[in-house]
Amino acid sequence: MADLTLSEAKAKFIQAWGVLGSNWGISRTMAQIHALLLVSVEPLSAEDIMHTLGVSRGNVNMTLRELIDWGLVHRELKPGERKEFFVAEKNIFEAAKLIARQRRQRELEPLLKVIDEMKHVKPEESEDYHNFNQVVRDLEKFAKNVDHAIEKVVKADENWFFGFFAKLFK
Repeated sequence: MADLTLSEAKAKFIQAWGVLGSNWGISRTMAQIHALLLVSVEPLSAEDIMHTLGVSRGNVNMTLRELIDWGLVHRELKPGERKEFFVAEKNIFEAAKLIARQRRQRELEPLLKVIDEMKHVKPEESEDYHNFNQVVRDLEKFAKNVDHAIEKVVKADENWFFGFFAKLFK
């Protein structure tokens, strides 16, 4: 396997992160912009991002706002510059916690709300009702366990987290 140049490796990383992001339920562009900012030493402007990734200004601006909302990116001002520049959270563990928090808020909390509504079905003596009720209870138990695990990860420090997983896989 031939060695890659740094720019080739960065391009592959950005493309791969984009594919993974779309598998995780975020847009490929959002993941690619995040990846570009992760591997950039210097803060980048929206124009830098547009030219590097070949993405429209509107898409870059909308995506940057969303990444800022997630806490994964923040604005940085440079003295003498009118443009805004953007920097990604470089601590991957912190970024993972921010992503977990957002996924919990966007996916798990709405699921738990729906499950709570489903627990208020008028009782009846039928196999269909008992089956439905069991599925809802099992799903609630699973979702609450996932929620509890996410809460532990979000509150954990890096040493505890990796120590915990090291013990799991011994």
